[in-house]
Amino acid sequence: MTTSTTHDVTATPTTLPADRAEQTADTVTAHTLLNCLIREVSAPEHQVTIDHGHLLLRLPRRHLLLRARLRRVSLIGAHRFHGPVQRFEDGAWATVGWRELADSVQNELELRTGIANEEFLAQVADSRETIRTSLEQRPHRPRQTDPYLSSEQSLVFGHRFHPTPKARTGDPEDWLTYGPETGARFRLRHLAVRRHLVREEGDLDGLDALCPSADPDYLTLPVHPWQYRLLQADDRLREALAAGEVVDTGVRGPELVPTASVRTLYQPDADTFLKFSLNVRLTNCVRKHARYELPGAVALNQLLQPVFTALADRFPRCALLAEPGYRTLDADGDTALLEGLAVIVRSGLRPHLRPGVTPLLAAAIADEYATSAAHVSHLLARGDGDVLAWWDAYLRLLLPPVLAAYFEHGIVLEPHLQNVVVGVHADGTPAQMLFRDLEGTKVLPGHHRHALADLPDDVRGPLTYDAERGWNRVAYCLLVNHTAELLGALADLAPALEPALWGLVRDHLAAYARTAGEPPRLRALLSGVPLPAKANLLLRWARQADRHAGYVPLPSPLGEDFPREVTP
Repeated sequence: MTTSTTHDVTATPTTLPADRAEQTADTVTAHTLLNCLIREVSAPEHQVTIDHGHLLLRLPRRHLLLRARLRRVSLIGAHRFHGPVQRFEDGAWATVGWRELADSVQNELELRTGIANEEFLAQVADSRETIRTSLEQRPHRPRQTDPYLSSEQSLVFGHRFHPTPKARTGDPEDWLTYGPETGARFRLRHLAVRRHLVREEGDLDGLDALCPSADPDYLTLPVHPWQYRLLQADDRLREALAAGEVVDTGVRGPELVPTASVRTLYQPDADTFLKFSLNVRLTNCVRKHARYELPGAVALNQLLQPVFTALADRFPRCALLAEPGYRTLDADGDTALLEGLAVIVRSGLRPHLRPGVTPLLAAAIADEYATSAAHVSHLLARGDGDVLAWWDAYLRLLLPPVLAAYFEHGIVLEPHLQNVVVGVHADGTPAQMLFRDLEGTKVLPGHHRHALADLPDDVRGPLTYDAERGWNRVAYCLLVNHTAELLGALADLAPALEPALWGLVRDHLAAYARTAGEPPRLRALLSGVPLPAKANLLLRWARQADRHAGYVPLPSPLGEDFPREVTP
């Protein structure tokens, strides 16, 4: 099956010639900024319209009118663009480069919020440079032959609704060595730590099998090589090394593969994931384990096991990848080392996969451009190409377990595209849904009062959301980030089917609602209340942690009376 629209990026990143990398990075960066402006600034203020095949957008405080040519209109405003962004000036349209557009965004947000953010332009530039370099380097790097690993490492452009989707601090040589976009594989640094300096909880058999200790007086603490470089000047670590309390046994062991999150690595032979701290800002946050997150991860994992056992009985093709334990260095309470050297173990894929099923990252399936063989266009091409049947099967696997976790068990999952691994049959049809990453998973206190009561205050608080915040998170991750984006990739292939694709979403939500006693939040959703979209631009502008994200309303095609005509 081929698309019925003309894409702005006409080749996959692995085949782009070097002279196209810069142009593509510029265009994608401009389109991403435009997406954020539409969703979070101009559309909520009624400053967006469609006219003669173009989207027009006004920045009212800057008195600036922008436009971009449309290649497809979306029912929820998640449009696809083609070519450059333009501004109207002196009676004519002129091209706006990504730098000028980013500068206009900065000025508009300063006027809107009354605060400045001197980091913003540099982070946009970092993100654009990561995209450009990845496009340039990928043709010269070894390709992953495993379909799953290839899907994890295919996300060259990143989140379409984040202003700095590929921003990362640090030396570009580091992320070229350790980033997933260039097909990296590398070995870990290993520290032998005297047992009295080790802090750990939970089941660490998987870690010890992957990183065994040669001396019974020591335990092995694997460290991400990039993180070790960032922390090796720490005075307490130097003292521990000099005293023999910690022994640097070097870079060794099997190679691991960085997944889409960069800091989570996968060892295919052992089928084990290790999630490291990394003192690097990736997208929005510095990605290190906070002190309270470590015992919190073990407590949450224990709480979730019976819940997912019950969910798997009802929905046998869903599973949660457990995070059974952590290990770190506790040297005289040095927080920088305790947090910075922590590693969380995550269970692998194979115990959950059915015979003949291939795991693929959901974000690769839904990517705006076909950056890997995991893309939905390729999956449909393996079978009969029936878009609606494929989508019906996908929704049947995705929606009910997430909704049941929230409404029946008080569990707030984060099933966004990067947190879901989709199992597919040989003909490309969806077969399983595997949910992962407990960092963003929360619980509703009313459902788990007794389990939470046994936890320290600093652990208990970050594990919980109130019902409203929890629902906004579930609805955003499930319906806006995941469902709407994958639906958008399908609508690229068959634009006329977009109303029917949303109709199937409504049908599955209504079917679950009937089995769950028609929860008021679902009734409201089916009546067409706006969908909550996470405000990534405003969050980054405010320089706040992800937990403090706000939401902006999106028009919802889920109501019966929603106008379902697709404007050409």
